[in-house]
Amino acid sequence: MPKSAERAVEDFARDLTALRQDVAHLVQAIGELVKHQTQGAGLRLSDGVREAKAKISGAAADAQKRVRAASGELEAGIEHHPFTAVLIAFGVGMSFGMISRLRR
Repeated sequence: MPKSAERAVEDFARDLTALRQDVAHLVQAIGELVKHQTQGAGLRLSDGVREAKAKISGAAADAQKRVRAASGELEAGIEHHPFTAVLIAFGVGMSFGMISRLRR
């Protein structure tokens, strides 16, 4: 084999080795990029869950305050007008009784 052909084969072998190393570095860099992107997405998701949890907790606390306030108003109304409360309860009971009788 002529020397120029041998030199060309050696050059080709060196280029192929360099190309393999470059591909290996590229694969490693892409792997690290994907890893960082995944971690970032996980953090964003975690933040979103934390915010949603805080909003739900706030809404639940607000609803609980409203129920307590309504309950307090209802109790105060019953204390101030006990006879009216008894008549309303009697009327509601009679209505349920009549409706259940009609369904039989």
